Amino acid sequence: MGEEIIISDENISETKPSPKLTLLPLVFLIFYEVSGGPFGVEDSVKSGGGPLLALLGFFIFPLIWSIPEALVTAELATSFPENGGYVVWISSAFGPFWGFQEGFWKWFSGVMDNALYPVLFLDYLKHSFPVLNHVAARVPALLIITFSLTYLNYRGLHIVGFSAVLLAVFSLCPFVVMALLAVPRIRPKRWLFVDMQKVNWRGYFNTMFWNLNYWDKASTLAGEVDRPGKTFPKALFGAVLLVMGSYLIPLMAGTGALSSSSSGEWSDGYFAEVGMLIGGVWLKGWIQAAAAMSNLGLFEAEMSSDAFQLLGMSEMGMLPAFFAQRSKYGTPTISILCSATGVIFLSWMSFQEIIEFLNFLYALGMLLEFAAFVKLRIKKPDLHRPYRVPLNTLGVTILCLPPSLLVILVMVLAAPKTFLISGAIIFIGFCLYPLLELVKEKRWARFIPEETRSVSRVPLESDLDQEHGDESSVNLLP
Repeated sequence: MGEEIIISDENISETKPSPKLTLLPLVFLIFYEVSGGPFGVEDSVKSGGGPLLALLGFFIFPLIWSIPEALVTAELATSFPENGGYVVWISSAFGPFWGFQEGFWKWFSGVMDNALYPVLFLDYLKHSFPVLNHVAARVPALLIITFSLTYLNYRGLHIVGFSAVLLAVFSLCPFVVMALLAVPRIRPKRWLFVDMQKVNWRGYFNTMFWNLNYWDKASTLAGEVDRPGKTFPKALFGAVLLVMGSYLIPLMAGTGALSSSSSGEWSDGYFAEVGMLIGGVWLKGWIQAAAAMSNLGLFEAEMSSDAFQLLGMSEMGMLPAFFAQRSKYGTPTISILCSATGVIFLSWMSFQEIIEFLNFLYALGMLLEFAAFVKLRIKKPDLHRPYRVPLNTLGVTILCLPPSLLVILVMVLAAPKTFLISGAIIFIGFCLYPLLELVKEKRWARFIPEETRSVSRVPLESDLDQEHGDESSVNLLP
């Protein structure tokens, strides 16, 4: 309550910085942005009518979706190493209006995503504590979890980064043990089972997409990363391998060791039952504890990205200056509180509803990102790119085509309710931008003046060509 909050334009830029994110914490932050472990992938077996489509999905989808998105993120995040991430990319390619829309859609999608994790945390615990099924106990528990994790985020990004490392190790260990115990019981023919009459294509694609997206989310923290030009590509590559392994190994162990007739039972939280069937009650308890800890890590990573995205938009002059206020820990106080409030209000929605809504908005934003990636290759061929995808303009266009078709498919499969609510959110974004411009023009709120904006406060790599400079460090907005 008594902490010092920095409010002047000068101090927004001069606040003592918190320690920068290094490679290992960034790998695990990206891991938690995207995955957090196999918790939540159980629905892929049920909606896929058996193990075959689930396993094929986690082999094939990373090739046509995760790897292209990670490559695009690596190039653009190192070219624009600033808080705000994809908002800066879109603004540079298409102007501030579309940059703002991208930021609004992605922030709303991220807050909806974050609303899942306290709910999933309690869903795993309710198997051992049935009292959490009752509203009188569940609502206070959700509020306590949200406030506690928000405070941890407030205390500093470096704390969140190293917490992610410890949480990931703890969360993945029981699945390594489960896989080892399952080896004698595995029958490979069980992996080939599929009942096409039970396949729910909408649920299947939404589950796959949700479990393999958000590779670009860590770009909103690029301004807090040590030597982003070298650190980001390595971290993304390591995270891709970690995510694929954390999905495929437990799924192959569980579906290979258990009868295919049980595929209808695979739903959120079922890995705890798989652990009991393979290893006993002690393994079930370990997986439940790991699931709970993993959801804490997912919440922390998402909250960090959402908050620093709002900070970056404020530094670009898109949002009022108070979103760029930093606490004495270097964290964006108001932005964190704003994201936490959104999480609390969205926690009442069901798991599948949240997934479908956030997937739709996220898919819309990704189409803009792929278009910006190609346009920047054409519009700014000489832009300093510490990491460059080794393809020419035609090659990167072809690279972006399969994931673009996938996100269009996810959007087409959405329910009418999703189209209606997403359309309302898009309409609000279209109205909000001119409203904020009016507020800025009338000076009803303070915005960071253009001449004092620090769009790129992070020094670039030592090999930057000083003679020509880096186009990403100049003011991107008119």
